[in-house]
Amino acid sequence: MAFAPARVRTTFSSSKGPSGLLSLARQRSTVADRAERASCQLEAKNRVKEYARSISRSAPGKAATAPSVRPTPAPAFQQIPQNEPQPFSAPRPTLDHSLVGMSGGQIFHEMMLRHNVKHIFGYPGGAILPVFDAIYNSKYFEFVLPRHEQGAGHMAEGYAKVSGKPGVVLVTSGPGATNVVTPMQDALSDGVPLVVFCGQVATSAIGSDAFQEADMVGISRSCTKWNVMVKDIAELPRRINEAFKIATSGRPGPVLVDLPKDVTASILRQPLPFKATTPGVNLGLPENPLSPAIDDVDMENIKHAAQLINQAKRPVIYAGNGVLNSTRGPELLARLASEGNIPVTTTLQGLGAFDELDERSLHMLGMHGSAYANLAMQNADVIIALGARFDDRVTGKVDTFAPAARAAAAQKRGGIIHFEIQPKNINKVIDASIPIMGDVTHNLSALVPLIKSSPRETWFQEIKEWKAKYPFVYDKSDPGKTRMKPQEVIKELDAQTQDIKHDLILSTGVGQHQMWAAQFFRWRSPRSMVTSGGLGTMGFGLPGAIGAKVAAPNKTVVDIDGDASFSMTAMELATAAQFGIGVKVLVLNNEYQGMVEQWQDLFYDKRYSHTQMKNPDFVKLAQAMGA
Repeated sequence: MAFAPARVRTTFSSSKGPSGLLSLARQRSTVADRAERASCQLEAKNRVKEYARSISRSAPGKAATAPSVRPTPAPAFQQIPQNEPQPFSAPRPTLDHSLVGMSGGQIFHEMMLRHNVKHIFGYPGGAILPVFDAIYNSKYFEFVLPRHEQGAGHMAEGYAKVSGKPGVVLVTSGPGATNVVTPMQDALSDGVPLVVFCGQVATSAIGSDAFQEADMVGISRSCTKWNVMVKDIAELPRRINEAFKIATSGRPGPVLVDLPKDVTASILRQPLPFKATTPGVNLGLPENPLSPAIDDVDMENIKHAAQLINQAKRPVIYAGNGVLNSTRGPELLARLASEGNIPVTTTLQGLGAFDELDERSLHMLGMHGSAYANLAMQNADVIIALGARFDDRVTGKVDTFAPAARAAAAQKRGGIIHFEIQPKNINKVIDASIPIMGDVTHNLSALVPLIKSSPRETWFQEIKEWKAKYPFVYDKSDPGKTRMKPQEVIKELDAQTQDIKHDLILSTGVGQHQMWAAQFFRWRSPRSMVTSGGLGTMGFGLPGAIGAKVAAPNKTVVDIDGDASFSMTAMELATAAQFGIGVKVLVLNNEYQGMVEQWQDLFYDKRYSHTQMKNPDFVKLAQAMGA
């Protein structure tokens, strides 16, 4: 007689609660696991016993009968291999032995050759002497010795602005390095590729307040894209490669490499991977989250931008320095303006990107720009910003800037289209209706084929009336006097250089003369304007001109300078004379800090607080320095 299993009801006291349930579950799980393991062991033993019995049953010495039909191999074994078989172990990375036995200074020289550096600007000193000794009488590049390290930095800037290659600076530690801080900030503001190498005290002395020790990594952190101290000779080639890569990638800018004296004096004893010593290879640099690499064209936004441009009644192109970062930039800008029939205005740094003799040119805009350019920006229904960052000297009061474009954006028929390589500049000052991030030239190449021509007769007629009503004007000088108005000087220079505009480069200092050059000279060629824009550094003009002439020795280079700005770096005339660098200097001398005086006229009731200059005889000064 079968009996049903009894049901066991287990109760738990409330004092145990869920913990009692958990304990019982664990006990049951343990019992089940043990039973399963015992079953598996028993099954395995039975298989072994059965195998042993089969062996014992077979007759000794009697071979097993072969199958009558040979089994067919799997198809994969009958196919010919598609690729060569890989070796069991991959070969080790190839090492570069060419630098073994070199000092840090000699490695610096070798790396300059590998980066095709032709010119270096700098000033020697104790902490950097191992490098200067290594480049002594080098026949592979020219060294320009300024009268001040700030001059070296601005020369390198002028060189980079004209050539498009990074300018290289080599200075010593302490004050030699700190004197380059202003050029580095200037280069950061204007997007100029600059590679600064500075000496440093030995690594064992860092932090001891040694002679001419300065924390250049800390000091330069806010005025460079990237900086680093090289602490071992084995990392020197890689750090140099990184410096050139970062200075020229994305929006160009300055970098600083700090070189302790014991590193440049020591000898490399072991070979290095080719990846670390070869320029241009993928260095595996970490991506900056504030400026990520953007390689793909955003076709959705570009098509939307083209649609707005094609339907616009009053479009304007606002072109900045970003257009000049590629040789194709000015060409694509001209095509966009021509095929779309769109007027063009440029920033101070963008002068030369568009031919100002073209009827579509509105010349420079902003505080010191043309009235018709500013009126066009205020009345445009679509603004196409190319490589420009909406500087405060362009926008003025942000709340009242571009009201027509903002209204058109609200109605979905226009707005502000911003082409920008640095994501942080998007919506930083002015909200963009359509942001297009990445290289301006790369994106323009995709945009231009989508643009349709439109006569826009009413728009151009309105602009023509503004040009006639609001030209640049000034009171002409008295013919009976020996003095000329500065505007007349610029216009005369423009007239006398009509036939050589494509072989002419102008540099300027900072002040009224800079703005008169922008207003009354007609700019026609890319990279023909060399000036300090974002930082507004007085004294830039002469060293900038020297660097420009070094970069383009076959072109005529003229520095248009003011007396106050020129006085800050006038000693660089001796540099030009020593190295036979044929720059021309045009000093507009009004014996005042003109721009500051003008502000005192307008806003401070003509109280000229320390703006009057008592200048030397600049002609005799130039003669004394060998000009």
